[in-house]
Amino acid sequence: MPKTAKPAPTAADVDREFRAQVAQMTSGLAPTAFTAAWADWAMHLALSPARRRELQSHAMVRANDTWLFALQAAAGVPRSPGEGFNGSADRRFEAEPWSRFPFNVYARAYQNSVALLNEAVRGVSGVTDYHGQLLEFAVRLLLDAASPSNYLASNPELLAQTKAENGQNLARGFRHAIEDLAHTLEGAAPAGTEAFEVGKTVAVTPGKVVLRNALIELIQYEPTTKTVHAEPVLIVPAWIMKYYILDLSPRNSMVKYLVDQGHTVFMLSWRNPDEKDRDVGMDDYLDHGLFAALDAVCAIVPKRKVHAVGYCIGGTLLAIGAAALAREHDQRLASVSLFAAQTDFSEPGELAFFINPSQLAVLEATMHRKGVLESKQMAGAFALLRAQDLLWRPLVTNYLKGERDPMIDLMAWNADGTRMPWRMHTEYLYRLYLDNELATNRFPVDGKLIRLSDINRPMFVVGTETDHVAPWKSVYKVDNLVRSDDFTFLLTSGGHNAGIVSGPVHPKRHYRMRTRRLPDPHLAPEDWFDTAPQHAGSWWPAWQRWLASHSSGHGKPPAIGAPRRGYRVVDAAPGQYVRQR
Repeated sequence: MPKTAKPAPTAADVDREFRAQVAQMTSGLAPTAFTAAWADWAMHLALSPARRRELQSHAMVRANDTWLFALQAAAGVPRSPGEGFNGSADRRFEAEPWSRFPFNVYARAYQNSVALLNEAVRGVSGVTDYHGQLLEFAVRLLLDAASPSNYLASNPELLAQTKAENGQNLARGFRHAIEDLAHTLEGAAPAGTEAFEVGKTVAVTPGKVVLRNALIELIQYEPTTKTVHAEPVLIVPAWIMKYYILDLSPRNSMVKYLVDQGHTVFMLSWRNPDEKDRDVGMDDYLDHGLFAALDAVCAIVPKRKVHAVGYCIGGTLLAIGAAALAREHDQRLASVSLFAAQTDFSEPGELAFFINPSQLAVLEATMHRKGVLESKQMAGAFALLRAQDLLWRPLVTNYLKGERDPMIDLMAWNADGTRMPWRMHTEYLYRLYLDNELATNRFPVDGKLIRLSDINRPMFVVGTETDHVAPWKSVYKVDNLVRSDDFTFLLTSGGHNAGIVSGPVHPKRHYRMRTRRLPDPHLAPEDWFDTAPQHAGSWWPAWQRWLASHSSGHGKPPAIGAPRRGYRVVDAAPGQYVRQR
C-alpha cells in the first residue's frame, strides 16, 4: 500500500521547533523573559529621577563603607565582616577565619553589593510585579554565584583546610568530580543511592498490589493491628515524584505509621510515562488514577466512606476529583486531606519565574519534541530556585572540601525522578498555573465545570513554612474556596518535602493548627499565623487523631483485594511501576 504523505508542518509547528532548538542553547530558559524584565525596569528607572538619585546616594554610602572597612581591616586588627553592617549580615561569613584580612574585606564588599543590587531592582514605580520578581531572581542567581565562599582563593576556611591536608581535599574533590561525571554520562543515580533500594531498604511496608492499569498500581497494605478504623485511607501522591516518599525508611514512613495506628491504607503508585504517553492528559490522571482507585477501595471495603489524602499535585488532583464527586452528589468521601497542595495559583511564589507565557512557550516546545518532561529538567529548575543550597554549597563540599554529604533516604528518593507527559503537564501549567481555572470555577471535568465550593467534606490541610514549591499562604487559600464546615489548617516547620516527611517523632519540628467552622470569619494568612497556637514536635500524631475522630468505630481488617469484584492480588508491594526508570 502506498505510504500516506506526512502533512506539511504548520507555522505553529515551525515556531515550536525553533523554540525547542533555542531552549537547547539556553538550558531551557526563555531569553525574552529576561530582556523584557530588564527593559521594563530600565525604562521606568529612567523615568524616575528621584529614585535614580536615591540609588546613586546609596551606592556612594555602600562604597564608602567598603573602603573604610578595608582601611581598618588592613591595619591588622581582626574584624568580622558583619560588624556594624547596615543590613542583614550573611551567616556564611560568621566563622573566625573570615575576620582576617583580606577575606573580611571580600565578604564586606560582597555584602554591600548584595544590599545595593537588591535595593536597585526593588521599588521602581511602574515595573510589573512579575518583572520585579524575575529581576530579583536573576540578581539572586548572580549574587549566589559571586559569593567569595564559593571559591578556593577567596575562602579562608578552604585555604586552611587545603594547607592542613596538603591538598588532599582537592585530590578527593577531583575524584568526586570524575565519579559524578561518569554517573551523569551513564545516566546512573548519584553515588550513595545504591544503599537505598526500593523494596529492600525503602518502600518496605508489607502490602499487595490489588489493581494495575495503564496508569497506576494500587497498593493495599497489610494490617498490623487486630482491629482497624472503619473508614480506609486512600493516598494520592504526586506523579512528579515516586510514591515512596510517604513510605521511606520504617522510622519515617507515613504509611507504616498509619497502619500501626489501625488504619487500612491504600496507596496509588503512578507509572513512569515515556514518549508513547505524550497525549495522556489531566482527565486520564483523574479517570484512570483517582477515580479508578476510589472504585477499587470502595469495592474492597464496601459500605464505608473513604478518607482521601493528596500530596502536592496529587492533592490538586484530589481537590478536582472531590469537587467533581460533589457535583454529582457522590458521597463516597469521608474527608479530604491535602498536603502542600495548591488549588489557587494566583500567587505561585518563587515558581513565578517559570510560570509566564514566554517561559511556558519554551518549556512546552521542549516537551512537545520529546513527548515528556524529563526529571532532570525539573530538578534543574528547582535547583535554580535554591541555588545556594542546592548548587553552590554541594559543589564546594564535594569538590573543594573533598567531602560527601552522607546520603539519606530522602536524598536518595529525590534522585529517583519521574517524567511527565506533554499533554498533562501543558494543561497543568497553562490551565491551572497560568489561567488559574480551578480557583475561578472554569475547570471542566467530563465537559462540565466544577466548583471547589461544592466540597463540603471535613478537610485537613497542611502547609510548610519554607515551601518553595507550594508557598503556605497559597495553600491556605483553599479555605476561602471550599464550603467545609469542619476545616483544619496546619502549618508545620520545614519545606515541601522534609516538612511533610517528618516522622511521628521529630524534636526539631513544630506546628500551628486551628480549626474553622463555616460561620466563623475567614482570617488572612498573617492573622491566622498570629492566632493559631504553636505546638512542639511532629504534626503526624495531630493529623492521625483528627482522622480517628472522623472515623465511625473499629472492626476487623478487610481482606486484601476483592477477587469476586475484579480486584485480585497481582503483585507484592511495592509493585513494578515504582521501579521504572
